[in-house]
Amino acid sequence: MRTAAILPVKRFTKAKRRLGESVADPLRADLARAMAGDVLLALSRSAAIERTIVVTGEQAVAEAAHRLGALVVQDTAEVSQSAAVLLGVERALAEGFERVLCVPGDCPALDPAELDALLGRSHETAGALAPGAQPLVVIVPDRHGTGTNGLLLSPPDVIAPSFGEGSRRRHLREALDSGITPAVEPLVSLGLDVDTPGDLEALEVALERVPESFARHTRDALTDLRRTPAVG
Repeated sequence: MRTAAILPVKRFTKAKRRLGESVADPLRADLARAMAGDVLLALSRSAAIERTIVVTGEQAVAEAAHRLGALVVQDTAEVSQSAAVLLGVERALAEGFERVLCVPGDCPALDPAELDALLGRSHETAGALAPGAQPLVVIVPDRHGTGTNGLLLSPPDVIAPSFGEGSRRRHLREALDSGITPAVEPLVSLGLDVDTPGDLEALEVALERVPESFARHTRDALTDLRRTPAVG
């Protein structure tokens, strides 16, 4: 089954504002850049993902995506993460992909092996339901259990993405309203997004337990961050 990843990335000057005064503006941009780079690299190493579709208005991300063989969709409006993902879904359908995995750009500990295992299980589940392609919705929650850090959709437009606070429940409801029984599959590495200072601390703790080859750019950005006093 042809699978694409959809990776929406905001312009770095707009990213990670919820970190507040704990991280100065230039360092927030550096951290966002590092995390997006690590996610993009992890997706490129997944054997089950044929192509990554990056939706962004950030030129540096577009250039990095092209170097790794990803498709780039320009997001000039930057309305929301959901709107950006919809742009990626349109491109995936135009390219003939049968399913998409939507992931955020702030999960730098992402493990390609975990993704491959998830996609393999989901492929078997879809095949076991009935002959032919079956609609499928798989939700990967954030570490708090309320948000959505991964959304696997087959076909790509089976439901409309609705990211943001409380998105796990919304995605569950949308799937059920469409006659689909969704699956919820927590993945440790994909649950670690960074929106708040608490998330940042959890990521740092997690990175101490995984190989140093994971999230190399983010590790460097965090080192710079900790060398700089917090604003205020």
